[in-house]
Amino acid sequence: MKEELAARLKAEAEAAGFALCRVCDPGAVDISEGLTRFLGAGWHGEMGWLAERVAWRARPSALWPEARSVVVLGEVYTPGHDPLEVLDRPDRGAISVYAQNRDYHDVVKKRLKRVARWLVEESGCDVKVFVDTAPVPEKALGQAAGLGWQGKHTNLVSRQMGSWFFIGSIYTTADLARDTAEVDHCGSCRACLDVCPTDAFPAPYQLDARRCISYLTIEHAGPVDVALRGLMGNRIYGCDDCLAVCPWNKFAQEAREVKYHARPELVAPRLAELARLDDAGFRALFSGSPIKRIKRGRFVRNVLYAIGNSGDAGLREVARDLCEDADPVVADAARWAVSQTGGTSG
Repeated sequence: MKEELAARLKAEAEAAGFALCRVCDPGAVDISEGLTRFLGAGWHGEMGWLAERVAWRARPSALWPEARSVVVLGEVYTPGHDPLEVLDRPDRGAISVYAQNRDYHDVVKKRLKRVARWLVEESGCDVKVFVDTAPVPEKALGQAAGLGWQGKHTNLVSRQMGSWFFIGSIYTTADLARDTAEVDHCGSCRACLDVCPTDAFPAPYQLDARRCISYLTIEHAGPVDVALRGLMGNRIYGCDDCLAVCPWNKFAQEAREVKYHARPELVAPRLAELARLDDAGFRALFSGSPIKRIKRGRFVRNVLYAIGNSGDAGLREVARDLCEDADPVVADAARWAVSQTGGTSG
């Protein structure tokens, strides 16, 4: 019975658009030791929410004790273009692949709810669905369920999906047949570690978020340390370097969901145009996008760092126009960009 229900659930998940669906026991995951070490080192930076409800985040069984199974699902967003190509175009901005169209939270949660409703109707169980919206260790659960393994860059890697996939989970009171946990297939490969522009990995399988460009461009408020600004290049929202170089991506299939296909204007947008965005223009351009969450000030700050790193004197006046911006962080970034392009902000 458990095996039959799990098999039918996986068929329903595939019909809903998920690439993979696996099941694990909530008690199979306990990341207390690693999480305590990560927080103790201060590697979480300003992400105070990671230090909240540590017991829930470390042990899925504590989040909802009634749950008997966790269904972990993967949804592919593999790009149809080379995401590293834009890094050689200093007058353009590099936006992380996952943010080049619709917000995945909305898309994945809709699919999760469809699968969860089916499970409730079939078994009469209770369910809870999660997509980055609660203290849930998705990557650890994904490895325990056999979806993939946590690579040396700390992200989940799959033999079927490579590095480009979102993770969603369904906690359920249904007792489902378990899948076999995945094992590490990284071997001696160091591609993800060696490509990191800011040396954000103190060691394999460890990440100091305070040096990670994804953290700096998205989570970090205020000015970025001057020592790190020059290492950010033209990355203005997130960073895909460690994902893009993973050899397992040779098995990845391009995203089927059109909402994940890149909007042409976001593949390599002109820095000059982005820097001129006011609040209304920013909200209009990124309506329905995860980028909207960081708001205009933080985004334009990132754009100005990219302008500074371009060394393009032609962009100097664009930056100079923002040296007296109402947002002091933007103004600081503008003055830095002017100085980096051979001018003075005075």
